[in-house]
Amino acid sequence: MKQQLDKYLKRFTSLGEQERRAILDELDIREYPKGTILLEQGEMSSTCYFVLQGCLRQYAIDEEGRETTSNFYTEEQAIAGFNRYAPEEGSDCFVACLEDCVLVVGDFGEERGMFERHVQLESMARRMMEEHLGKVQRDFAAFAASSPEDRYREVLRSRPGLTRRVPQHQLASYLGMTPESLSRIKKRLQSV
Repeated sequence: MKQQLDKYLKRFTSLGEQERRAILDELDIREYPKGTILLEQGEMSSTCYFVLQGCLRQYAIDEEGRETTSNFYTEEQAIAGFNRYAPEEGSDCFVACLEDCVLVVGDFGEERGMFERHVQLESMARRMMEEHLGKVQRDFAAFAASSPEDRYREVLRSRPGLTRRVPQHQLASYLGMTPESLSRIKKRLQSV
């Protein structure tokens, strides 16, 4: 797992091998079994995650008990935010492991010290967040302008393995449709 993380560090920094090793030695890597809820809606969190292995789901439950999936996180994706700059509000979502997961676990309280010890880490974190924010903005614009079938096609194109990793009703929720509509779209696309 640390080799995978080292590859990621090389991609976003120009750190030498010795400094990368020092960072890797400081990181907290944990395994979580399928079904683990890492964050509950309304809970205050000071933790962020980076997925080394596994699939996680971000979702909310409304007053009527309906679940709405807002994201899936898979390998090499960071999970952060959760009202970090307004912690008194608590999280507006749950984050749960859909598979057994291996995650880098970060504590916001320890972040400043790590950035001071490893200067390039802060710019790496900023670049990762900028890249993520740009993707979120593009995805949201595309989502708003596309049909349900186009959304499904885009998931097949951009995240091909995701459809085999998540339950259909959760994927349908993520795509903004009912499971029945998703079934019809899948059937129609298979017959083409």
